[in-house]
Amino acid sequence: MKQIVAGIVAHVDAGKTTLSEALLYRTGEIRKLGRVDHGDAFLDTNSLEKARGITIFAHQALVEHGDLRLTLLDTPGHVDFAAETERVLRVLDYAILVVSGTDGVQGHTETLWRLLARYGVPTFIFVNKCDAAGFDREAILAQLRKRLSDAIYPLPAMEQSTEGSAVPLDALAEDIATLDEEAMNDYLEHGALSVDRLRSMIAVRELFPVYFGSALKLEGVEEFLDGLETFTREREWPAAFAARVFKIAHDGQHNRMTWLRVTGGALKAKEIVSSSSCAAASTAPSPVQGDDGTVWSEKVDQVRVYNGAKFETVTEIPAGSVCAVTGLTRTFPGEGLGAEPDAESPSLQPVLTYTVLPAGAESDTAGTSGAAKRGGAGHNSVNQDDAEHDAAKSGTGRNEENDTARQTAADNSSPAVPSSMI
Repeated sequence: MKQIVAGIVAHVDAGKTTLSEALLYRTGEIRKLGRVDHGDAFLDTNSLEKARGITIFAHQALVEHGDLRLTLLDTPGHVDFAAETERVLRVLDYAILVVSGTDGVQGHTETLWRLLARYGVPTFIFVNKCDAAGFDREAILAQLRKRLSDAIYPLPAMEQSTEGSAVPLDALAEDIATLDEEAMNDYLEHGALSVDRLRSMIAVRELFPVYFGSALKLEGVEEFLDGLETFTREREWPAAFAARVFKIAHDGQHNRMTWLRVTGGALKAKEIVSSSSCAAASTAPSPVQGDDGTVWSEKVDQVRVYNGAKFETVTEIPAGSVCAVTGLTRTFPGEGLGAEPDAESPSLQPVLTYTVLPAGAESDTAGTSGAAKRGGAGHNSVNQDDAEHDAAKSGTGRNEENDTARQTAADNSSPAVPSSMI
């Protein structure tokens, strides 16, 4: 069975988590459709998410459809939690970009598109809320091509086809063929494009399939699942152990969990793993060197495969899989394990701005605009004359999930977006 990891990303309120629910429901993974605004979505498991009706953390679900075993990573849509989303992009085979059929391409949609291009993530697009009054399919398609890419095309619903068989695309075939020289040769020779050719074009971001539907009403969801099964392909992984950390969290018993994707070899419970900087060292544990934990070896305790809030412990997990492990105390999001190199810091950094006042000071007399203006990555400032201590700190990606949630929910701060990125 083909194993794929796909992340669902979107501008807030485009219906991202609703699509996740629809995919789970259509494949029989859940019996009842949950809703984000009702606080009963399968993937919004955190108490803050249920209370606020939004996705704050990335969550995992498992879906099987035909020959496809799909690991879904649902990500936050609010720009406040964009760094969490960006970290997930590095472990994906494919991305599913959800666009609202009523709102079209929005500001954060374009930011996500640039991030997907930066990390080279092949992308499927699902236009949601197509059941809304006044929806104009052709206008939305034209907007997608103008603001995102002119290589966005709807791929037809099709019967199960044998490997390498031709896919008739009617009037679209010639247009799609112009995107790739080898595709044009196929079209001129056979009058159609093969499934293999389309898969290759999608994998290298020469073609972006778009599907239309309504996740809430389950319209177009089956066709979208068929498209994922047909037009994706599994990656090949090296034999040497490697893994990429993308999230740190705590379970209900306060166990520290390192979420990672295995990108080479296999990971076993009770196995000693090393940070990438000491991957070639002995398998025996070595003392941690340095405060930032860049050189270490530790033993994995449990290996958990999550599906929503539930998990199964396994003794070994192969390359290509996503899991959460306990026992590692030095890991941080973006870190590479084994043969996997560390990732660069996220482009979208969360920023927390706060003011500390002396006892008896009135909060409304201590302006914070100065702190906001001075705020920057790693910047701290102290104004002794005003007896006011201001600090604006950009997140380093090493915060624990629960701490981050409390701080973000309390301050409702926004991430600093470098102009060089967008």
